[in-house]
Amino acid sequence: MALTGTDWLDAFPALAQLEPEAMALLSAEGVRVHLPRGTVLFQAGALCQSYLMMLDGSVRVQMVSESGREIVLYRVARGETCILTTACLMTRTGYSAEGVGETDIDAVALGASAFHALLARSAVFRDFVFESFGNRLTGMMALVEEVAFGRVDLRLARFLVEHRDADGGLDTTHQTLAVELGTAREVVSRQLKEFERRGLVELTRGRVLVRDVRGLEGLAA
Repeated sequence: MALTGTDWLDAFPALAQLEPEAMALLSAEGVRVHLPRGTVLFQAGALCQSYLMMLDGSVRVQMVSESGREIVLYRVARGETCILTTACLMTRTGYSAEGVGETDIDAVALGASAFHALLARSAVFRDFVFESFGNRLTGMMALVEEVAFGRVDLRLARFLVEHRDADGGLDTTHQTLAVELGTAREVVSRQLKEFERRGLVELTRGRVLVRDVRGLEGLAA
């Protein structure tokens, strides 16, 4: 679907200040895309074809090792762009991870040639790209610090508190939690059993029920 109107700018207010020539180029070359949940947007080794600006939905960016271990690097949500996509476009190299739609996706896609043209011609677009890149890079560095130096029990406690649903639990598996935390399933299983022994959670098949929110919050802190 061609990019028409300006309603999409609500998700990217900085781009409302684009120079007239740059706005005309973005409107002419940008395409509104709708992708179903589960769509693989990119894979490791693939070249980047377009710059995606998220209007709605969530994309999970993850890395998979040769042994099959996974780690979630970050998610791209409304008003955000993908740091790996930006890096691949600027360096003209392939992706080092994969991106998968966790939900249905509504986004604006900008082809590589139009991306480079705007980057060269528009100071506003250039500032937008680099600010988005810098903000995401800061988050990536925090992830590296957590995985390298953080205690798994503290990170797991914080994840359970922050992601519990209205009923006070999470429909998830030990493997999924391991991927989120960048560790082994056995480590997560062992820690969850310890949490259960201490009365912090209750474990059932496919679900973790938080029993003591304050206890987990105190541990996470």
